Amino acid sequence: MNRAIFLDRDGTLNVDKNYLSNPAELVIIPGTSAALRRLTDAGYLLFIVTNQSGIGRGYYSLANMHAVNDLLCAELARDGIRFEKIYYAPEAPEDPSRGRKPSPQFLFDARDEFQLDLAESYMIGDKLIDVECGWNAGVKKSILVRTGYGAKVEAANPSIAPKALVADDLSAATEWILGRDATQYVAPIS
Repeated sequence: MNRAIFLDRDGTLNVDKNYLSNPAELVIIPGTSAALRRLTDAGYLLFIVTNQSGIGRGYYSLANMHAVNDLLCAELARDGIRFEKIYYAPEAPEDPSRGRKPSPQFLFDARDEFQLDLAESYMIGDKLIDVECGWNAGVKKSILVRTGYGAKVEAANPSIAPKALVADDLSAATEWILGRDATQYVAPIS
């Protein structure tokens, strides 16, 4: 069984630009690449799980979203970062959706496709729906980062801390994960 890190996109990996649809506006949060590299080196598979309601609302197209994702992946690939898959929910919040967070469906899909042990995996995001998605899937820990909307979510939900780890950013979340798991896991020889 493999271990995974499931990551929200906007506000977690890149600066949230309120319905980011133009690749030219993509700004990766400082420290993201180094943190992801450390997680990969520790044996975690990386996945993006993102709600993209701007598509369902008619603000931008599926092609716009793919262009942003492609640039994000290309920029991070320069540092050897590779995402196994990007799961996205294009529906507006009021529309039926199979995978829109907080639904755990995309994590279950990844579990089945990539033979993942969700109980040894993590969900990281900047919104309550991100941590709820992880809880709903039974991950080891859901982590709320204070980047993006995270600081506001933390302030509005003071009871979140006992159930979810709250970290300043992806780098701090990575420190916690690797510190916690360093003595509990030896990566398989490939």
